[in-house]
Amino acid sequence: MITAPAMTFREWDGPLTTDLVREPAKFGLGQVPSRLVPDATTKAICGFCSTGCGLKIHLKNGEAINLTPDPDYPVNLGTACPKGWEALTVLDAPDRATMPLLHGKEVDWDTALKYFCEKMREILDKHGPEAAAFLSTGQIMFEEMAFLGALAKFGMGILHGDGNTRQCMATAVTAYKESFGFDAPPFTYADFEESDVLVFVGANPCIAHPIMWQRVLRNQRNPEIIVIDPRTTETAMAATQHYAIKPKSDLTLLYGIAHLIIREGGLDAAFIRENTNGFEDFEKFVADFTPDRVAEETGISTERLAHFARTIITGTPRVSFWWTMGVNQGHQATRTAQAIINLALMTGNIGKPGTGANSITGQCNAMGSRLFSNTTTLLGGHDFRNPRHREKIAAATGIPVERIPDRPSLAYDQIIKAADEGTVKAIWFVATNPSHSWIDQNEINRILDKLDFLVVQDMYCTTETAKRAHLVLPAAGWGEKEGCFINSERRIGYSPKVRRAPGQALADFHIFRLLAHYWGCEDLFRGWSSPEAVFRVLQRCSEGQPCDITGIDGYEMVRKSGGVQWPLRKDEKLKIKAERRLFADGKFYTPDKQAKFVFDAPVEAPEQCSTEFPFILMTGRGTSAQWHTETRTRHSAVLAKMMPEELMLDLNPADAARLGIRDGAKVRVISKRAEITPKARITSCVKPGEVYLPMHDARVNQLTHASFDPHSRQPSYKHSAVRVEAK
Repeated sequence: MITAPAMTFREWDGPLTTDLVREPAKFGLGQVPSRLVPDATTKAICGFCSTGCGLKIHLKNGEAINLTPDPDYPVNLGTACPKGWEALTVLDAPDRATMPLLHGKEVDWDTALKYFCEKMREILDKHGPEAAAFLSTGQIMFEEMAFLGALAKFGMGILHGDGNTRQCMATAVTAYKESFGFDAPPFTYADFEESDVLVFVGANPCIAHPIMWQRVLRNQRNPEIIVIDPRTTETAMAATQHYAIKPKSDLTLLYGIAHLIIREGGLDAAFIRENTNGFEDFEKFVADFTPDRVAEETGISTERLAHFARTIITGTPRVSFWWTMGVNQGHQATRTAQAIINLALMTGNIGKPGTGANSITGQCNAMGSRLFSNTTTLLGGHDFRNPRHREKIAAATGIPVERIPDRPSLAYDQIIKAADEGTVKAIWFVATNPSHSWIDQNEINRILDKLDFLVVQDMYCTTETAKRAHLVLPAAGWGEKEGCFINSERRIGYSPKVRRAPGQALADFHIFRLLAHYWGCEDLFRGWSSPEAVFRVLQRCSEGQPCDITGIDGYEMVRKSGGVQWPLRKDEKLKIKAERRLFADGKFYTPDKQAKFVFDAPVEAPEQCSTEFPFILMTGRGTSAQWHTETRTRHSAVLAKMMPEELMLDLNPADAARLGIRDGAKVRVISKRAEITPKARITSCVKPGEVYLPMHDARVNQLTHASFDPHSRQPSYKHSAVRVEAK
């Protein structure tokens, strides 16, 4: 595959691709073999993160041989991160799942599907609809997610299902629903370029979303960039202001800033009066968050708190607030996200260019999962408990209404708890690897080993979860199937099939079709004949909802438009714009059309430091070359060169000196749950008493403490107590 060190390749577009082949030395390359000379191109959306970058796929004889960033796509504007450049390489890994595996032995599809149906039906018949569950992902297309959720719930009668998006985005969903009336991220990526002040809370886009950071760097307004993060992250290093708070004191800080904005007269009184509810109670609540109290609880001086608040006030009306996993993965995450939303509402920073309370999602189709996975919400953001909603979805899908459950699923952690208690006896995992990624890893693996039936449907047969499975179903990956993703800014993008899947691996969509046939419910899904046919079904499901996409004329319109941001109703399809933000009219999705101020008192994280465990462990992204459990990224030699060869623990120099630990030395990191042995990286990027590990290593989640936000049920990965010792 052709690679190059730079990340922006506008000069490689169109005819100049031929120049690359004819004069490779000009680009620092050797002679390009004829097998790598394309004869056609097509366009796709990257299948890694939620940025949703456009890629130009180079084809030879109809098969993808290479790719470059798409200079015309409105998301990435000709740039791509290292993962995007290597998206095709990871498809060629030698450990791809190519045949179904039953108890570790290859079988044909007929045997595998009959066994699946026999075991799953046996469990459901004996123990009822709550005895099985499916756990899915934000890594497959939303047409596939919808098919899985509909097949499992409407066809097979399985009640419970959730996604690994519970680990990253449940907080944003819950916060938006309660504050705005619907899960509605209001922004567009143009807001990165149009803000006078950008506030990043628990977000490190330099590493986690580098193409979004490129959009920040395009900002010509000389913006203030504020970062709230305990660590001096790469984004904090590039910021104009960094507030290195004590871990999990962000809720107190945000309430303290609200207090100061009120005190200093920084409110948009007209917006509050006309477009919100509950501000008076919120104003009384934050009166207790005085600068002295907030300084003591956060570690930020009163002078710096005042400067923070003044920056927001003088930056109005173009202040944008951005958050990601540092907020979402917390014990009080929903209220923290809503504290950010409250700041945007009280200053009128919403619905206008360069503003917004903006959640950046994690996976390529996390937004699609939130709307169409049919798990805790009914297709299209509807409510399982609402009879009118069930009747609407029945009419839109052709599914008899009596087959639609009248209650939502348990959340992910509740499904795992039910498995431990023995009420859930079978789990079907699709494109996810919880044996690595779920919090308190040893505990979940103990529980998975208790299941009567564990099915894994994935690209690779070597993941930690697949190795535990009774049955492995080999799935095609990105580029080997077609469908749509929805990115962080609500943009629906189309990705085509440009490669054949290896062996007998099938697209998840086709696995679901086969299972419908073998289960005997295929008549329910006779119209679900292709991903685009399901797209049409989902359009009908969305009609009249805030996420209405009835104005999209199928895949062709999505391709030609450079993606389409929802909503796009039938009466709007002639008014489509490249960038569309929500709430420009000040009207929200609540019954009275007004946004709500939501708040609660801060509480301590469940696991605190002690004499035995004196450090706070934080976890997160390692490098821009790594992705989640590295199921894919570890298969790229190029990406491997951009990652540390060994697991590194970030440790402050003062702590290292006190413990007698040298840079690069092996250390023991011990929690109440496990012990691991990374190497020490001595750095002032973490404060004394705090340490940091990247989440990608399979050992890290042995240490993490399993606590959950009570509203979103999202795990708190960012605050565990550990001890560090020289080895």
